[in-house]
Amino acid sequence: MALESVAGRKTLMERPETRFVWRGAIALAFQSFGEGSVPLLYLQGWPSNVELNWDHPTMARFLRGLARSRQVVVMDARGNGCSERGTPGDVWPLETVMEDAVAVLDAAGVERAAVFARFHMGLVACMFAATFPERTAALILNRTTANFLWSEETPWQWTEERWQQYENEEIRHWGERSQAAADVRQLDPSMADDGEYIDWWYRYRLLSEAPGSTIAHVRKYIQTDVRSILPAIHVPTLVFRRATADVESGGELPRAASRAAYAESERFLAEHIAGARLENLPGRDRSPWVGDQESVLGSIETFLADVDRESAELDLVLATVLFTDIVGSTEKAASVGDRRWRQVVEQHHAAVRSLLQRFRGTEIDTAGDGFFATFDGPARAIRFAQAIAETVKTLGIEVRAGLHTGECELIDGKVGGLTVNIGARIAATAQASEILVSQTVKDLVVGSTLTFEERGEHTLKGIPGTWRLHALDPHEPASP
Repeated sequence: MALESVAGRKTLMERPETRFVWRGAIALAFQSFGEGSVPLLYLQGWPSNVELNWDHPTMARFLRGLARSRQVVVMDARGNGCSERGTPGDVWPLETVMEDAVAVLDAAGVERAAVFARFHMGLVACMFAATFPERTAALILNRTTANFLWSEETPWQWTEERWQQYENEEIRHWGERSQAAADVRQLDPSMADDGEYIDWWYRYRLLSEAPGSTIAHVRKYIQTDVRSILPAIHVPTLVFRRATADVESGGELPRAASRAAYAESERFLAEHIAGARLENLPGRDRSPWVGDQESVLGSIETFLADVDRESAELDLVLATVLFTDIVGSTEKAASVGDRRWRQVVEQHHAAVRSLLQRFRGTEIDTAGDGFFATFDGPARAIRFAQAIAETVKTLGIEVRAGLHTGECELIDGKVGGLTVNIGARIAATAQASEILVSQTVKDLVVGSTLTFEERGEHTLKGIPGTWRLHALDPHEPASP
């Protein structure tokens, strides 16, 4: 049913293409849209239909909001929405659905994503985060739980008898319009009088999953318990809820109990996942796309921005960077000729690489007659520079070297950032056969036998402030 509003027509025109990825005989439906940092995998839970998401402007606006600054991947779990339905009554284990999510991410070209999950898909998301931390940038949970049945640790959960009551009184009426209207009144009271929204929700439920399949899923998932794996989740986690969404407001026992259960369950998740953040957002609607969307989107965006920043900070490594180059190389090449100079440079390179092995340095780059290497200790870096300066004199050449120690960004396995730039500028300041170091390097080797001569304050091109530099004492004995 196409909506007549302008917003509705615009949403329909902008809907992303539904794609499929096969796992054996099962075709999994998903959509991918948006671009930016920290991709987001949205596991919607019951009900789910990637096509019908775009048939109401409220839901479509929420999805577009999620994709403001990132790629969003939305999937229908097998047996739901546009994904393969399979044999009636089929319910797959968490492991299978988790592996389906991996296949969808692969098909969408996403190596690592934040996982946003609701309802029973929160169980899948928790298992995914614990099993595949290298593919999980963060975990976001809403209206979900670690278990569904009563226990001494979770006394707010329903007993099996209450779940049977829920099945008899509500799920067996899954496809009836009156049940959809009751759902909206209970879940999203701000939409209780919106006939267009109720019509959409009725069709959404009807076309997402048949009543028998829903009963089979409920019976399976209420027996599922992931409490034991919560301590194994070590990714940044946000658990959010609407602050007054679970305030008692009358109604049948199962619904009233359900409201209290989700409130306690969200607190339980936040308490048992290390470092998890629990946020109470304004409003009483339970669906995040209804009511104040901006508070939900803003909370998710702020959280993922923090994750992005923390990830960048974690991709820092403390290293000593060293730059060397041959002094007067152009003049030397002109005086000895191209062929002889090429031989000298090759011998220089061989000597540098041999000494890097000896002093446990890592070659990062070489350009012409210069080397860029890193060391995990400044004293070894200095001893390497001293050794190479002495060794290449037998080739009739001199080198200059510059060193600095600081945090370096890891970019595709290589180091970069301000520390690298400082090291390069210090090397450019050095004289022939001089090993010039920053104050940081000098301070870090206090207690060693290394001695230095002060070279005063320097302004380094493109680097803020002034830098006090020191040269290794030219009379310092070289390592044996």
